[in-house]
Amino acid sequence: MAKTFKKNIEQGIRAKGEKAVKLFNLGLKVRQAYYGESNKDFKGLRYLLKPLVCLFDKILFSKVRENFGGELRFFIGGGALLDKDLQKFYVGIGIPMYQGYGLSEATPVISSNGPELYRFGSSGKLVKPIELKICDSEGKELPVGEMGEIVVKGENVMAGYWKNPESTADTVKDGYLYTGDLGYMSKEGLLYVKGRFKSLLISSDGEKYSPEGIEEALVEKSAFIDQVMLYNNQSAFTTALIVPNKDQLRRHLTTLKLDLTTEEGRKAALQKLESELNRFKKGGEFEGMFPERWLPSCFAVLAEPFTEQNQMINSTMKMVRGKIEKAYADRLVYIYTAEGKQLLNPQNLDALK
Repeated sequence: MAKTFKKNIEQGIRAKGEKAVKLFNLGLKVRQAYYGESNKDFKGLRYLLKPLVCLFDKILFSKVRENFGGELRFFIGGGALLDKDLQKFYVGIGIPMYQGYGLSEATPVISSNGPELYRFGSSGKLVKPIELKICDSEGKELPVGEMGEIVVKGENVMAGYWKNPESTADTVKDGYLYTGDLGYMSKEGLLYVKGRFKSLLISSDGEKYSPEGIEEALVEKSAFIDQVMLYNNQSAFTTALIVPNKDQLRRHLTTLKLDLTTEEGRKAALQKLESELNRFKKGGEFEGMFPERWLPSCFAVLAEPFTEQNQMINSTMKMVRGKIEKAYADRLVYIYTAEGKQLLNPQNLDALK
């Protein structure tokens, strides 16, 4: 939802013309430089920017905030990992978005950032008096700074799943809730959540990587990608299932005097999607943001989105990877074939019809 709001705001600014876009972007940079990525960083010559911050707020960002009712001071996101650039955007317009972490089995808050203490990229301080430890795959507790499964204990932890003792036994052990999420604690006492512990990408040499950060960035940075799920199950390269934004692709094709009703237009659309992925690879504007080996080497375009109705999105708007992998098992097999690796393969072309 936060991404949708951001895109709508940016589209509204673009509709006002090039001067409005330049003014808006300058104002964002000033406010982002002033507030930084943590309230602990708020010091030094940054105070010299305050007059400009007040000016931009009066002539521009206060009007943007009116679209949210004019009284919203901040909000907290916890349904998925928040991209740092997304958080910077909302700081820029004067409505900070702080990241929290929790799940229904812990009713539901475990930690959160807030106005008194925040650091972008973290999920904040633990709610007292919750106990937390980070464990390896064998349940052994790891030291501060090392990544593993987030395990919590407290009065907020559920007694168990309704009439499901098997799942309860797998999830709650000696009063500790094994969340299935991957993360670590910093020396500052801040929790960093990095993805799902049990849904990591696994390369052919056994190295593991959490895909959520890449998936979030691809959707955030590209207007042409609505949803994406990375996949690698001990293979030589990573692939992706992509739900494209067909409206944006149609607008792009209009500039080329093409459309999706022709094969030529569909080929151009696939090439545009490929170019969006290449922005994160060597020579692209986002080069180095992620290790290149975990970026998709090829992808499958899907004809329909992941939704709650088809059970590929859960109630907290997270992808249900197992369901997606099962539904598109044939596509995932195909994409690793010689034909499936090709961008302009028949299945990708058919999905854009």
